[in-house]
Amino acid sequence: MGNLSQIELLLPELRAYARSICGPTESAEDLVHDAIERALRHATRPERVEELRPWMFRVIRNLQYDELRKRRVRREYIAVQKRLLDESDGTGSGGRDILIRLAFEKLPPEIREVLFLIDIMGFKYAEAAEVMNVPIGTVMSRVSRARKELLRRVNGDGQNEKRTKQTP
Repeated sequence: MGNLSQIELLLPELRAYARSICGPTESAEDLVHDAIERALRHATRPERVEELRPWMFRVIRNLQYDELRKRRVRREYIAVQKRLLDESDGTGSGGRDILIRLAFEKLPPEIREVLFLIDIMGFKYAEAAEVMNVPIGTVMSRVSRARKELLRRVNGDGQNEKRTKQTP
């Protein structure tokens, strides 16, 4: 029996589990679909139904927790943005937040992308690597360089982005 047939046998249980952890909404069905897609793409998924069943449940659980984490990060980001908009004086830590936001917006797109995925959206390095279609190590080095560049600009070292050589 192939993995697709085994997954088909598990569908009622997978749907019931998804509904139990996210409620009887469309998102439960989406969760099952995402888990099946991931299982079919995963080269080392279990072959026997006895091993596949708990493995699929873990995939569903992990996908749900990832989604909840992403929603929380988005809510926190939106709350910060709202607070920044509500602040009128631009002093204190709010002023620093505005500086960071302005510096972020001036970064080149490839630097903004990795910072957005990792620091704002809360993606794991592996998720960002998949989105960007690069190895995890590349994401890690880009994040490090991007954070340094953002900090450099916030601290005022990036005001003159086109520096000219000055002769003594």
